[in-house]
Amino acid sequence: MARSLNKATLIGNLGADPEVRSTNTGTRVATLSVATSRRWTTRAGDQQEKTEWHRVVCWDRLAEICEQYLRKGDRVYVEGRIEYRQWEGQDGQKRYTTEIRALEMIMLGSSGGGGESYSAAEPRQERSDFSEFSNRSVAGEDDLPF
Repeated sequence: MARSLNKATLIGNLGADPEVRSTNTGTRVATLSVATSRRWTTRAGDQQEKTEWHRVVCWDRLAEICEQYLRKGDRVYVEGRIEYRQWEGQDGQKRYTTEIRALEMIMLGSSGGGGESYSAAEPRQERSDFSEFSNRSVAGEDDLPF
């Protein structure tokens, strides 16, 4: 039987501060509004731009990190899966939404520090120190094996 894959990857900017709440059992949930844009030139030579808005949902420790470090305008990388939900509104009408359930988030130049990676699968991930691999430390090395 063939396997399937449900994976979404976004790089965009937050349109608002994260909306954070707690479920009845105390689980933290953060909802992010992430904008992605594309630009193109029409055949007539006119510049066009379109922005798409994505609803991203983060759970548990990832939600706490979003609440603590992310702010409106911050650039983020989000990886997760697409989920569809439906519910009945107070008016009795069925409502539908499409959202990205975040499994990994990296802050790209945010106020919390650029390049920090956080994963839902590894909630206690420690900050990595890659300072030994700086450009200065490898400059001039000619003994590479390839």
